[in-house]
Amino acid sequence: MSEPVVLINVFKCAPERQDELMELVTALARAQRELEGFVSAALHRGVNGKVVANHAVWRSREDWKAMTRHPSVVAAMDPIMAIATFEPNLYEPGEVIEA
Repeated sequence: MSEPVVLINVFKCAPERQDELMELVTALARAQRELEGFVSAALHRGVNGKVVANHAVWRSREDWKAMTRHPSVVAAMDPIMAIATFEPNLYEPGEVIEA
């Protein structure tokens, strides 16, 4: 059985576009939520005004790869790519430390 995979994707934009970018990344995560293998997503707005980060968990690397080709995700990425650059990286799940 495949192991879960964590996607941390940092989107960079001009400060005046951060609110718009946050809305677009939220719409992207909602489109992903409907797909096979989606576990969770947490979105973060950078306090520097220039970034939005998406921390998402997928059931497997294969599910993540399938998501990247899904028509609803491709459509949701188009307006993001018009205003931002991004750097997705996949990680193995690590330790969670809580208070």
